[in-house]
Amino acid sequence: MHEPTFPTRRKKVLQGVTPPWEQVGPVWQLRVGDYRVFYDVIEDELIVWIRALRWKGPRTTEEVLYPEDRR
Repeated sequence: MHEPTFPTRRKKVLQGVTPPWEQVGPVWQLRVGDYRVFYDVIEDELIVWIRALRWKGPRTTEEVLYPEDRR
């Protein structure tokens, strides 16, 4: 909610990843327990777009972004 583009232990920019959805600028990942929130930000308009909310479990970030049934 505060400073959506400031990296922290739970929040980071995903580098070298092209998500399976339309994006604006870099894609951010927020860790919330066993879930991952993927979002991007339009800073000059103060808009945060939540693009996906997914359960991570023992999977890698790429496996979370590209589930087998959607490849």
